[in-house]
Amino acid sequence: MIRGSEKRAADYPIDDLFLDRWSPRAMTGEAISHDDLMSLFEAARWAPSSYNNQPWRMLYAHRDTEEWPLFFNLLVEFNQGWAKNAGALVLFISKTTMDMNGEPSITHSFDTGSSWENFALQGWLKGLVCHGMQGFDYDRARTELNIPEGYQVQAMIAVGKPGDPDSLPEGLRAREAPSDRRPLTETICEGKFCL
Repeated sequence: MIRGSEKRAADYPIDDLFLDRWSPRAMTGEAISHDDLMSLFEAARWAPSSYNNQPWRMLYAHRDTEEWPLFFNLLVEFNQGWAKNAGALVLFISKTTMDMNGEPSITHSFDTGSSWENFALQGWLKGLVCHGMQGFDYDRARTELNIPEGYQVQAMIAVGKPGDPDSLPEGLRAREAPSDRRPLTETICEGKFCL
């Protein structure tokens, strides 16, 4: 798998892990072991959250199980074209209220994002592909996966073993490389909004 640090450069010193991790789409179609997937969930579990509320929840399906078609068929056709070779599909959702008092949790999405980042970094460290996507039917996911009120559907993740980019649909092969980021000067402001 290509290391992002081979193609990316940071403007300020950071650990190579942040440059190396990226989101390939090419996967082998091999199964992911239960223990490997649980390792990713374990890393996600240790993410920070407001009041330690831990609003993230994850639903998943291993390939070649009865749950797989349920998750796979939620994907838009474009994502089905490459995610068919994933070893697992994971749906991140977040609880919209605080456990301690039932009040709305303003940061549930923010906190769940930190959990996803832990998941993705642990996957990278294990040599796995973790590709997040919004290209799926959110309403059907809620209904078909029995997600109750009080939870927000966030994103679907394809997890797999790195594969040959030539296995991808033709239009995706050229895009199978680490992407750059916009400069910090276009992202941050000291003080009032300035962008």
